[in-house]
Amino acid sequence: MKHYLQFTDLTAQEYAYLFSRAAFIKHKFKAYEKHHTLVDRTLAMIFEKASTRTRVSFEAGMYQLGGSVVHLTTGDSQLGRAEPIEDSAKVISRMVDLVMIRTYGQDKINSFAANSRVPVINGLTNDFHPCQILADLFTFIEQRGDVKQPLECLKGKVVAWVGDGNNMANTWLQAADLLGFTVHVSTPSGYEIDTAVAGLATHNCFKVFQDPMQACEGADLVTTDVWTSMGYEAENEARKQAFADWCVDSEMMAVAKPNALFMHCLPAHRGEEVTAEVIDGAQSVVWDEAENRMHVQKALMEYLLLGQL
Repeated sequence: MKHYLQFTDLTAQEYAYLFSRAAFIKHKFKAYEKHHTLVDRTLAMIFEKASTRTRVSFEAGMYQLGGSVVHLTTGDSQLGRAEPIEDSAKVISRMVDLVMIRTYGQDKINSFAANSRVPVINGLTNDFHPCQILADLFTFIEQRGDVKQPLECLKGKVVAWVGDGNNMANTWLQAADLLGFTVHVSTPSGYEIDTAVAGLATHNCFKVFQDPMQACEGADLVTTDVWTSMGYEAENEARKQAFADWCVDSEMMAVAKPNALFMHCLPAHRGEEVTAEVIDGAQSVVWDEAENRMHVQKALMEYLLLGQL
Protein backbone atom coordinates (compact mmCIF):
# COMPACT_ATOMS: atom_id res chain seq x y z
CA MET A 1 0.00 0.00 0.00
CA LYS A 2 1.25 3.45 -0.92
CA HIS A 3 0.34 6.86 0.49
CA TYR A 4 0.84 10.16 -1.33
CA LEU A 5 1.75 12.62 1.41
CA GLN A 6 4.53 14.52 -0.39
CA PHE A 7 6.06 14.54 -3.86
CA THR A 8 8.94 12.27 -2.86
CA ASP A 9 6.58 9.40 -2.03
CA LEU A 10 6.75 8.25 -5.67
CA THR A 11 9.69 7.56 -7.97
CA ALA A 12 10.53 9.20 -11.30
CA GLN A 13 9.37 6.02 -13.07
CA GLU A 14 6.05 6.13 -11.26
CA TYR A 15 5.60 9.76 -12.31
CA ALA A 16 6.33 8.84 -15.92
CA TYR A 17 3.50 6.32 -15.70
CA LEU A 18 1.12 8.79 -14.01
CA PHE A 19 1.70 11.51 -16.62
CA SER A 20 1.08 9.10 -19.49
CA ARG A 21 -1.93 7.61 -17.74
CA ALA A 22 -3.39 11.05 -17.02
CA ALA A 23 -3.11 11.90 -20.73
CA PHE A 24 -4.96 8.68 -21.60
CA ILE A 25 -7.69 9.35 -19.03
CA LYS A 26 -8.06 12.97 -20.15
CA HIS A 27 -8.38 11.90 -23.79
CA LYS A 28 -11.23 9.57 -22.86
CA PHE A 29 -12.90 12.35 -20.84
CA LYS A 30 -12.74 14.74 -23.80
CA ALA A 31 -14.17 12.05 -26.09
CA TYR A 32 -17.07 11.39 -23.67
CA GLU A 33 -15.91 7.80 -23.21
CA LYS A 34 -16.62 6.10 -19.89
CA HIS A 35 -13.62 5.13 -17.80
CA HIS A 36 -15.02 3.29 -14.79
CA THR A 37 -12.00 1.61 -13.24
CA LEU A 38 -13.03 2.35 -9.64
CA VAL A 39 -16.59 1.02 -9.59
CA ASP A 40 -17.77 0.30 -6.02
CA ARG A 41 -14.76 2.12 -4.55
CA THR A 42 -15.33 4.98 -2.09
CA LEU A 43 -13.21 8.08 -1.50
CA ALA A 44 -13.47 9.93 1.82
CA MET A 45 -12.55 13.61 1.53
CA ILE A 46 -11.65 15.32 4.80
CA PHE A 47 -11.40 19.12 4.85
CA GLU A 48 -9.97 21.22 7.66
CA LYS A 49 -9.08 23.89 5.08
CA ALA A 50 -11.76 25.17 2.73
CA SER A 51 -11.40 24.40 -0.95
CA THR A 52 -12.84 24.90 -4.42
CA ARG A 53 -10.47 23.19 -6.85
CA THR A 54 -9.46 20.37 -4.52
CA ARG A 55 -13.03 19.41 -3.70
CA VAL A 56 -14.41 19.66 -7.24
CA SER A 57 -11.44 17.92 -8.86
CA PHE A 58 -11.41 14.96 -6.45
CA GLU A 59 -15.17 14.60 -6.22
CA ALA A 60 -15.88 14.90 -9.93
CA GLY A 61 -12.86 12.74 -10.71
CA MET A 62 -13.95 9.91 -8.42
CA TYR A 63 -17.46 9.92 -9.86
CA GLN A 64 -16.01 9.84 -13.37
CA LEU A 65 -14.02 6.74 -12.39
CA GLY A 66 -17.27 5.08 -11.35
CA GLY A 67 -16.73 5.42 -7.61
CA SER A 68 -18.48 7.35 -4.85
CA VAL A 69 -17.49 10.08 -2.42
CA VAL A 70 -18.02 10.87 1.27
CA HIS A 71 -17.37 14.51 2.19
CA LEU A 72 -16.33 15.35 5.77
CA THR A 73 -15.37 18.58 7.50
CA THR A 74 -14.30 19.25 11.07
CA GLY A 75 -17.64 20.99 11.61
CA ASP A 76 -19.81 17.99 10.76
CA SER A 77 -17.80 15.11 12.20
CA GLN A 78 -15.96 14.01 15.33
CA LEU A 79 -12.75 15.30 13.72
CA GLY A 80 -13.64 18.72 15.12
CA ARG A 81 -14.57 17.38 18.57
CA ALA A 82 -11.17 16.29 19.86
CA GLU A 83 -11.32 12.66 18.76
CA PRO A 84 -7.71 11.53 18.34
CA ILE A 85 -6.76 11.54 14.68
CA GLU A 86 -5.38 8.01 15.11
CA ASP A 87 -8.85 6.80 16.15
CA SER A 88 -10.52 8.60 13.26
CA ALA A 89 -8.08 7.01 10.83
CA LYS A 90 -8.70 3.50 12.17
CA VAL A 91 -12.47 3.91 11.84
CA ILE A 92 -12.73 5.77 8.53
CA SER A 93 -10.22 3.53 6.75
CA ARG A 94 -12.33 0.46 7.60
CA MET A 95 -15.28 1.95 5.70
CA VAL A 96 -13.74 3.46 2.56
CA ASP A 97 -11.09 2.56 0.00
CA LEU A 98 -9.17 5.85 -0.21
CA VAL A 99 -8.82 9.03 1.86
CA MET A 100 -7.91 12.54 0.77
CA ILE A 101 -7.11 15.08 3.49
CA ARG A 102 -6.71 18.85 3.19
CA THR A 103 -5.42 20.20 6.49
CA TYR A 104 -2.91 22.47 8.21
CA GLY A 105 -0.12 20.50 9.84
CA GLN A 106 1.79 17.81 7.95
CA ASP A 107 1.97 15.91 11.23
CA LYS A 108 -1.80 15.38 11.13
CA ILE A 109 -1.82 13.71 7.75
CA ASN A 110 1.26 11.68 8.67
CA SER A 111 -0.50 10.42 11.83
CA PHE A 112 -3.65 9.60 9.90
CA ALA A 113 -1.70 7.66 7.26
CA ALA A 114 0.24 5.75 9.91
CA ASN A 115 -3.07 4.43 11.28
CA SER A 116 -4.93 3.97 8.00
CA ARG A 117 -5.68 0.66 6.28
CA VAL A 118 -6.14 2.42 2.92
CA PRO A 119 -4.06 4.88 0.85
CA VAL A 120 -4.06 8.50 2.00
CA ILE A 121 -3.57 11.48 -0.35
CA ASN A 122 -2.37 14.93 0.66
CA GLY A 123 -4.86 17.45 -0.74
CA LEU A 124 -2.74 20.26 0.79
CA THR A 125 -0.91 20.95 4.05
CA ASN A 126 1.13 23.89 5.27
CA ASP A 127 4.28 22.07 4.14
CA PHE A 128 3.38 20.45 0.81
CA HIS A 129 0.92 20.50 -2.09
CA PRO A 130 1.95 17.50 -4.21
CA CYS A 131 -1.26 17.14 -6.25
CA GLN A 132 -0.92 20.71 -7.49
CA ILE A 133 2.67 20.23 -8.66
CA LEU A 134 1.62 16.95 -10.26
CA ALA A 135 -0.94 18.93 -12.27
CA ASP A 136 1.51 21.74 -13.06
CA LEU A 137 4.13 19.35 -14.42
CA PHE A 138 1.54 17.48 -16.47
CA THR A 139 0.37 20.80 -17.92
CA PHE A 140 3.93 21.75 -18.88
CA ILE A 141 4.45 18.35 -20.51
CA GLU A 142 1.19 18.76 -22.46
CA GLN A 143 2.19 22.22 -23.65
CA ARG A 144 5.90 21.74 -24.32
CA GLY A 145 6.64 18.00 -24.48
CA ASP A 146 5.40 14.55 -25.34
CA VAL A 147 3.13 12.65 -22.95
CA LYS A 148 4.57 9.39 -24.33
CA GLN A 149 8.01 10.45 -23.01
CA PRO A 150 6.89 12.74 -20.22
CA LEU A 151 10.12 13.12 -18.26
CA GLU A 152 12.32 14.03 -21.21
CA CYS A 153 10.92 17.54 -21.62
CA LEU A 154 11.45 18.32 -17.92
CA LYS A 155 15.17 17.57 -17.74
CA GLY A 156 17.29 20.71 -17.73
CA LYS A 157 14.33 23.09 -17.66
CA VAL A 158 14.17 26.18 -15.43
CA VAL A 159 11.14 27.02 -13.28
CA ALA A 160 11.09 30.52 -11.74
CA TRP A 161 9.29 30.63 -8.39
CA VAL A 162 8.44 34.23 -7.45
CA GLY A 163 6.87 34.87 -4.05
CA ASP A 164 6.45 33.07 -0.76
CA GLY A 165 8.65 30.16 0.34
CA ASN A 166 5.52 28.16 1.10
CA ASN A 167 4.13 24.65 0.58
CA MET A 168 4.12 25.14 -3.20
CA ALA A 169 7.78 26.21 -3.20
CA ASN A 170 8.73 23.23 -1.02
CA THR A 171 7.03 20.84 -3.42
CA TRP A 172 8.58 22.44 -6.51
CA LEU A 173 12.01 21.83 -4.94
CA GLN A 174 11.18 18.18 -4.27
CA ALA A 175 10.00 17.74 -7.87
CA ALA A 176 13.12 19.39 -9.28
CA ASP A 177 15.36 17.22 -7.12
CA LEU A 178 13.61 14.06 -8.31
CA LEU A 179 12.95 14.84 -11.98
CA GLY A 180 16.07 16.77 -13.00
CA PHE A 181 15.10 20.38 -13.53
CA THR A 182 16.08 23.58 -11.71
CA VAL A 183 14.02 26.04 -9.67
CA HIS A 184 15.04 29.71 -9.52
CA VAL A 185 13.66 30.91 -6.19
CA SER A 186 13.08 34.56 -5.35
CA THR A 187 11.34 35.46 -2.09
CA PRO A 188 11.30 38.60 0.08
CA SER A 189 13.59 38.66 3.10
CA GLY A 190 11.99 36.74 5.95
CA TYR A 191 9.92 34.51 3.67
CA GLU A 192 12.66 32.25 2.33
CA ILE A 193 12.31 28.54 1.61
CA ASP A 194 13.26 26.09 4.34
CA THR A 195 15.29 23.35 2.68
CA ALA A 196 15.01 21.20 5.81
CA VAL A 197 11.23 20.98 5.28
CA ALA A 198 11.66 19.97 1.65
CA GLY A 199 14.17 17.31 2.72
CA LEU A 200 16.25 17.56 -0.44
CA ALA A 201 18.79 14.93 -1.39
CA THR A 202 21.04 17.68 -2.79
CA HIS A 203 20.95 21.47 -3.15
CA ASN A 204 21.84 21.34 -6.85
CA CYS A 205 18.22 21.58 -7.96
CA PHE A 206 17.65 25.25 -7.08
CA LYS A 207 19.25 28.69 -7.07
CA VAL A 208 18.23 31.63 -4.90
CA PHE A 209 17.90 35.17 -6.27
CA GLN A 210 17.19 38.34 -4.31
CA ASP A 211 15.92 40.03 -7.47
CA PRO A 212 12.83 38.34 -8.96
CA MET A 213 13.75 39.69 -12.41
CA GLN A 214 17.00 37.74 -12.28
CA ALA A 215 15.13 34.62 -11.20
CA CYS A 216 12.93 34.86 -14.28
CA GLU A 217 15.80 35.28 -16.76
CA GLY A 218 15.81 32.37 -19.19
CA ALA A 219 13.01 30.52 -17.36
CA ASP A 220 10.83 28.00 -19.18
CA LEU A 221 8.04 28.46 -16.66
CA VAL A 222 7.24 31.35 -14.31
CA THR A 223 4.92 30.57 -11.42
CA THR A 224 3.70 32.12 -8.20
CA ASP A 225 1.05 31.88 -5.48
CA VAL A 226 -0.94 34.23 -3.28
CA TRP A 227 1.11 36.29 -0.87
CA THR A 228 -0.96 35.19 2.13
CA SER A 229 -1.72 31.48 2.25
CA MET A 230 -4.67 30.12 4.23
CA GLY A 231 -3.90 30.18 7.91
CA TYR A 232 -1.64 33.25 7.70
CA GLU A 233 -4.35 35.90 7.33
CA ALA A 234 -3.15 37.81 10.40
CA GLU A 235 0.06 38.62 8.48
CA ASN A 236 -1.77 39.95 5.44
CA GLU A 237 -0.86 43.66 5.69
CA ALA A 238 2.78 42.96 6.56
CA ARG A 239 3.01 40.55 3.65
CA LYS A 240 1.54 43.06 1.19
CA GLN A 241 4.34 45.47 2.06
CA ALA A 242 7.09 42.84 2.01
CA PHE A 243 5.99 41.31 -1.31
CA ALA A 244 5.35 44.57 -3.20
CA ASP A 245 8.24 43.95 -5.65
CA TRP A 246 7.32 40.29 -6.21
CA CYS A 247 4.33 40.81 -8.48
CA VAL A 248 4.79 38.82 -11.70
CA ASP A 249 4.33 41.31 -14.53
CA SER A 250 5.01 41.59 -18.24
CA GLU A 251 8.60 42.76 -17.59
CA MET A 252 9.38 39.54 -15.71
CA MET A 253 7.79 37.44 -18.44
CA ALA A 254 9.79 39.36 -21.06
CA VAL A 255 13.14 38.21 -19.60
CA ALA A 256 12.00 34.59 -19.48
CA LYS A 257 12.24 32.48 -22.62
CA PRO A 258 10.01 33.67 -25.48
CA ASN A 259 7.83 30.56 -25.17
CA ALA A 260 7.78 30.55 -21.36
CA LEU A 261 4.52 29.60 -19.66
CA PHE A 262 2.90 31.25 -16.67
CA MET A 263 1.16 29.21 -13.97
CA HIS A 264 -0.72 29.95 -10.76
CA CYS A 265 -2.42 27.37 -8.53
CA LEU A 266 -5.37 29.77 -7.92
CA PRO A 267 -7.24 31.54 -6.50
CA ALA A 268 -5.37 34.60 -7.78
CA HIS A 269 -5.41 38.24 -6.73
CA ARG A 270 -4.84 40.32 -9.85
CA GLY A 271 -2.67 43.30 -9.06
CA GLU A 272 -0.99 41.59 -6.10
CA GLU A 273 1.09 38.47 -6.90
CA VAL A 274 0.38 38.74 -10.65
CA THR A 275 -0.91 41.39 -13.03
CA ALA A 276 -4.09 40.86 -15.03
CA GLU A 277 -2.02 41.30 -18.19
CA VAL A 278 0.01 38.18 -17.34
CA ILE A 279 -2.59 35.83 -15.87
CA ASP A 280 -5.08 36.64 -18.64
CA GLY A 281 -2.40 36.80 -21.34
CA ALA A 282 -1.29 34.44 -24.08
CA GLN A 283 1.46 32.77 -22.01
CA SER A 284 -0.87 31.87 -19.15
CA VAL A 285 -2.10 28.28 -18.89
CA VAL A 286 -3.82 28.60 -15.53
CA TRP A 287 -7.18 27.24 -16.72
CA ASP A 288 -5.63 24.14 -18.29
CA GLU A 289 -3.58 23.79 -15.12
CA ALA A 290 -6.72 23.94 -12.95
CA GLU A 291 -8.59 21.37 -15.06
CA ASN A 292 -5.60 19.06 -15.03
CA ARG A 293 -5.86 18.70 -11.26
CA MET A 294 -8.81 16.42 -11.94
CA HIS A 295 -7.11 14.32 -14.60
CA VAL A 296 -3.84 13.71 -12.73
CA GLN A 297 -5.72 12.95 -9.53
CA LYS A 298 -7.83 10.37 -11.37
CA ALA A 299 -4.62 8.72 -12.54
CA LEU A 300 -3.22 8.93 -8.99
CA MET A 301 -6.28 7.44 -7.29
CA GLU A 302 -6.45 4.66 -9.85
CA TYR A 303 -2.74 3.89 -9.38
CA LEU A 304 -2.89 3.86 -5.57
CA LEU A 305 -5.77 1.39 -5.65
CA LEU A 306 -5.04 -0.74 -8.71
CA GLY A 307 -1.37 -0.24 -9.59
CA GLN A 308 -0.27 0.11 -13.20
CA LEU A 309 -2.88 -0.93 -15.74
